[in-house]
Amino acid sequence: MTSPALQMVFDAETYLTWEELQTEKHEYFQGEVFAMVGARREHVVVSGNLYAAFKQRLRGGPCQAYIADLKLRVEAVEAFFYPDVMVSCDPRDHAASQFIENPILIVEVLSDSTAAFDRGGKFAAYRTLPSLREFVLVDIPSRRVESFLRAPDREWRFHEYLPEDGDCPFRSLGVSIPFEEIFENLVPAVSGDDGEQSPGAPERQVQATSAEEGESLLPSLGQKNGFV
Repeated sequence: MTSPALQMVFDAETYLTWEELQTEKHEYFQGEVFAMVGARREHVVVSGNLYAAFKQRLRGGPCQAYIADLKLRVEAVEAFFYPDVMVSCDPRDHAASQFIENPILIVEVLSDSTAAFDRGGKFAAYRTLPSLREFVLVDIPSRRVESFLRAPDREWRFHEYLPEDGDCPFRSLGVSIPFEEIFENLVPAVSGDDGEQSPGAPERQVQATSAEEGESLLPSLGQKNGFV
């Protein structure tokens, strides 16, 4: 998560040089920097579970998983973010030192203060990445995983997975991870605490907005809060 913007204006090159000297992480958007604050234990646990699961399943192949200490550059919107988990299959990313630019999968673990931005402004920024095929949101209290998969027509198709499904597929990678592995080492969720969907079909699929019809980045980012 990040706090309101610091009173500094950088270009991207200056930000990268300055960030290497800092003891805390900062995200960057169009000249402004945003100090990141510490995440809750459950957030760190779930991010770590997913990173470990991807690393194990992708070992020996062209794709590698990266966790939140590595920056993602989104050149189209002049931004650098720290996603919770990323997977890239691009050799240029594997040779990079400060940031990657070509992830195939991005995962954000939601928190109350950042969920709106993750779903809105940040997803809009990520959609500008030509390499991105899947964006995933993890809702810890409801034990829900939401996947947005890029279709050939440039629309993003939404899939929701719940514990009743047993496994959660990550279609961009061709792998599945059991729910118990994703949420391992967490306090058990209170049954029915989200009240959003009763048990039913294992998957709901709808068409989400196309990249061209996505909401503007500026209103969400201009609020200077809700970053992850």
